[in-house]
Amino acid sequence: MAIKFQYNKTSLTNLGKQLKIRRNALPTLKNKESALRVSVLAAKVMADKYSFQLEESLKKYDYLSSLWNEFDPGLISITGVDLITVKIAGVKTPEVKEIHYEIKDFNAFCKPAWYVDGVRILKELTWLGIQSEISLYKSRILDHHRKKTTQKVNLYEKVQIPGYLEAIRKIKRYMEDEENLTKASSKIVKTRHAEEEEKEAML
Repeated sequence: MAIKFQYNKTSLTNLGKQLKIRRNALPTLKNKESALRVSVLAAKVMADKYSFQLEESLKKYDYLSSLWNEFDPGLISITGVDLITVKIAGVKTPEVKEIHYEIKDFNAFCKPAWYVDGVRILKELTWLGIQSEISLYKSRILDHHRKKTTQKVNLYEKVQIPGYLEAIRKIKRYMEDEENLTKASSKIVKTRHAEEEEKEAML
């Protein structure tokens, strides 16, 4: 990335300010990147944990598979999922607060005895499934922000900071050269004046 600048003190001051901003921001960005990296891994671990628990629960209740044909699928339904926002390293992420179910009335005397357990099991399975999905979604959000932060760290560290340093060095060198030329020109002019004065004095 080419840094635009002019060979003057104003440009030198502006570049110095921009360099300072980036140097001060870099440690914070690196800390954020590190925190997000850890958080992405933690969210993925949680998603895997819930997914594994869901698989284990399905295996555990496998013995009921033949009975599910008798179960009324419309008996229980999810009416809503309440999510709360939790900030992780400055990034807003979702977390499950509550899952709302609608359970239709049924006559426990007419229906099989395991219907009550069936409702409980379905609640457990859906809770694990939703938790797994939300944790996975959280990990994607965090990973997206982690990538953006990494890009910014690389931009500051590898492009902008070296670019500003190089531009400042060029301006300083140019101004030093200009100052030396001015001094040299002034010296030449003084010498000529002195020579001319000497000549006039001799006349």
